[in-house]
Amino acid sequence: MSDAPNPARQILVIEDTAPVAFLLQFLLTGRGYVVELAEDGEKGLEKVSLNIPDLIILDLMLPGMHGMEVLKRLKSDPVTRGVGVMMCTARKYKPDLDQALELGAFDVMHKPFEKEELFEMVERFFAKSPKIKMPEMPAREAARQAAPTSVDRCFFRCWGTRGSIPVSGAEYARYGGNTSCVEIGHQEELLIIDAGSGLRQLGVKLARRGPRKLHILITHTHWDHIQGFPFFEPAYIPGFELVIYGATGFRADLKSLFTGQLNRDYFPVQFEDMRAQIEFRHLDQQQLDLEGFRVSWEYTHHPAATVGFKVEFGTKSLAYVSDNEFLYGYQGSPNDIRESSEELIHHRRLVEFVRGVDVLIHEGQYTEDEYRTKVGWGHSSIANACVLARLAEVKSWVVTHHDPRHDDEFLDRKLNRTKDLLRELGVGTPVVHAYDGLMDYL
Repeated sequence: MSDAPNPARQILVIEDTAPVAFLLQFLLTGRGYVVELAEDGEKGLEKVSLNIPDLIILDLMLPGMHGMEVLKRLKSDPVTRGVGVMMCTARKYKPDLDQALELGAFDVMHKPFEKEELFEMVERFFAKSPKIKMPEMPAREAARQAAPTSVDRCFFRCWGTRGSIPVSGAEYARYGGNTSCVEIGHQEELLIIDAGSGLRQLGVKLARRGPRKLHILITHTHWDHIQGFPFFEPAYIPGFELVIYGATGFRADLKSLFTGQLNRDYFPVQFEDMRAQIEFRHLDQQQLDLEGFRVSWEYTHHPAATVGFKVEFGTKSLAYVSDNEFLYGYQGSPNDIRESSEELIHHRRLVEFVRGVDVLIHEGQYTEDEYRTKVGWGHSSIANACVLARLAEVKSWVVTHHDPRHDDEFLDRKLNRTKDLLRELGVGTPVVHAYDGLMDYL
């Protein structure tokens, strides 16, 4: 049982200094809050239009749109006027403090801050504002229609980006420790890919919105991709409908693999205690039309029946390939791989599957040195994954499925190495590391 103040409270941190943003996320998540990040005012307002939080922690000196302008827009909009805003700034000028309070900020916290000061101010806000009244649906829809065009774009959000096993600790604060889970959405429509431990926090958000139908796509049933299912709140709420999709080829059927986690020997709650309507479907057709998304799939090189998914919305596309040993066993120079190379014989279908996608979320779990002792484990070296990005001509690459041994500093160095490899290959594809809470648009 958690002793968190309120595990359902949602906080949006709008902060452009990454170490400060990650510190706030780490501290508040540890207190039981659900925390999202936005690095500037415009993206912060976009996130608010998609999902209204209970509290916003807002930096003053933001790139582009000043924090005071963000506050003005929030407080002048009837849809967001009631949302709490707490300013967090290194500036200590009295006119700034007075203006923020006059515009409706709850309070101002100065950097650097002590964690006790942060906790006291946040908990004081919620003690004074026990319940945020959400705007009525017509008002929310009117606001959505008047919102910037980018809000109408398809988005993706990473809820879990770690492979093998969840990790925790200060050394994992920036990239996070939850295992695989990604949300893909457009306004009220959404898909979920994988049910790792990141699914728990997503479930908290979805439970607050009320019953609906949810489609959950499973790449494979290794622990790190299904272990969040027993903790998924919508599964216990009558009125929710869950449709779970997975490939055939396992030793047991999909339902048995999921419900086995709820065996009395492993878990205090059984599958029969889940009150939602839950259906398991095998991927028996190459393309699915779900919630306005076109979904296709392809097998990957990983132990067991493992697939990658491609989600298309309008002219935009995203491919999610979390577990894939691209160029199995290859340890030579990435510059030596050509379209005609023999090493590609068993990988060409996947190259074509992800060719030209707007966003490729694909693993690169091992460095070149690590891969020498990990051949056959089902995961790519960053050098081989860079070859895939080059051959498939993807427009952007988000590296996921981080090894549990790789802390924040290691992942920073690994990302720099990945960028160097892409430059050596003559590839200009933008690349970032996925982290828990990463959100972007297609």
